[in-house]
Amino acid sequence: MEYSLVCQSLYALWSSPVKKKLILLSIMFLIWVYMLYSCVGYCSTMPSLVVDSYRGKETGSAVGKRTENSRTDLVSRLLAKPQPWEDIESDYEEPSIRTAASRDLLNNELETDRADDWDEMRGEQQRAPEPSAMSSFSNGSGSKKLPQAIIIGVKKGGTRALLEFLRVHPDIRAVGAEPHFFDRNYENGLEWYRELMPKTLEGQITMEKTPSYFVTREAPARISAMSRDTKLIVVVRDPVTRAISDYTQTLSKKPDIPSFESLTFKNRTTGLIDTSWSAIQIGIYAKHLDNWLQYFPMDQILFVSGERLISDPAGELGRVQDFLGLKRIITDKHFYFNQTKGFPCLKKAEGSSKPHCLGKTKGRTHPNIDPEVVQRLRDFYRPFNMKFYQMTGHNFGWD
Repeated sequence: MEYSLVCQSLYALWSSPVKKKLILLSIMFLIWVYMLYSCVGYCSTMPSLVVDSYRGKETGSAVGKRTENSRTDLVSRLLAKPQPWEDIESDYEEPSIRTAASRDLLNNELETDRADDWDEMRGEQQRAPEPSAMSSFSNGSGSKKLPQAIIIGVKKGGTRALLEFLRVHPDIRAVGAEPHFFDRNYENGLEWYRELMPKTLEGQITMEKTPSYFVTREAPARISAMSRDTKLIVVVRDPVTRAISDYTQTLSKKPDIPSFESLTFKNRTTGLIDTSWSAIQIGIYAKHLDNWLQYFPMDQILFVSGERLISDPAGELGRVQDFLGLKRIITDKHFYFNQTKGFPCLKKAEGSSKPHCLGKTKGRTHPNIDPEVVQRLRDFYRPFNMKFYQMTGHNFGWD
C-alpha cells in the first residue's frame, strides 16, 4: 500500500510539465557544479607538482610506479656496460674523490642551478598573458605525452634561449621549467614525468630541456628505456667561455667562493687542470658524447652552436626545425638584437604580442680572468675539441 502511494506521488510529480522541467534543471545544475568542482580541484594540484620538483621535495611513493616487468627490463639495460673511453693524449686525469672544499662548491653550484630554475619559472609566470577563449579551449583539449624531443645540454650553452625561441612554433609545446627527471627525480616514475608535460594535439611535439642530462652518466640509458626514438638536442659553446659563464653564475649567488684561477688548477705551478670541478668537466664534450653514443645513433642528436644562436638565431632555428621534421616557421622576422643585453630577443613571445628578452639571470657580465689562465684552458681543451669535431663532423671554430 505504501509503495503504491509513493509511486502515485512520483508519477503525479513527474506528470506536471513545470515540475518536470525544474527537476531536470536541478539535475543538470548539480552535474555542472560537480564537474566544475572536480576541474578546479585537479587544476589546483598541478603547480605543486612542478614546484615540489624544484624544491627537492618527495612526492607520494604511489605516484608513477611501474610494473615489475618494465622495472626488470630497465634495470638490465642500466647495468649494461658502456664501451671504454679512449683517452686523448693530454694532461687530463679522471676526477678523483672530491675534497670537502670541492664538495661544498658542488653543493653551491647545485643550489645556484635550482635558484636560477626557480627564477626562470617565476619569470614565466609573471610574463604569462591572459589566455584568450580560443587558447583556453585549445589548452583544455589534447593529451599529455612523454617528450619526443629533449634539449639535454649543455649548461650555460644557450639552452634557455633555444627553448624560448622554439616555443614560438605552433607545433611545439614545451614545459617551461626544467623537470630534472632523468637525473634527480627518476624514482618518481614515468607517469609523474608525463604529468609535468603540457597537453598536445595530434601533430604537435612535446619537449623539455634539462642541460645537466648531457653530463649525467645514467641519463642516456634512462631516456633510451623511455623511447629509443627520442630526438636529442645539445647546445654547445666554446668550453672556455662556458666555464667562465658557469663560474659567473655561481659567483652571483655565492660571492664568497674562491677565485676562478684557484679553482681551475690542482697545482698552479705545474699547470695541472682540476677536472673534478664541474665547470671544467662539462666542457669535455667528446667524453660525454661517447656515453650517449652507446644508446643513440648520431643522426638522432643535433648539435646547435651557442655562438651562432647569438649571431644567426634564425639559421640555427632552421636547422632545429628541420631536425624535428617541422615546417620552417621561425625566421628572421621573429628576432631583433638587443644591444644592451648583447643577444637576440623575440619580437613576439609565445602567447603574447609584446617583445620578450631572457631575464636578468642571463647575460651576466663576466669577471676579468688572467689571460694566461684562459690560454692554459684553451690548450687543455684543444685535443678534446678536435675529437669532438671528428665525432660530430662539424668544426665549431673554438680554436
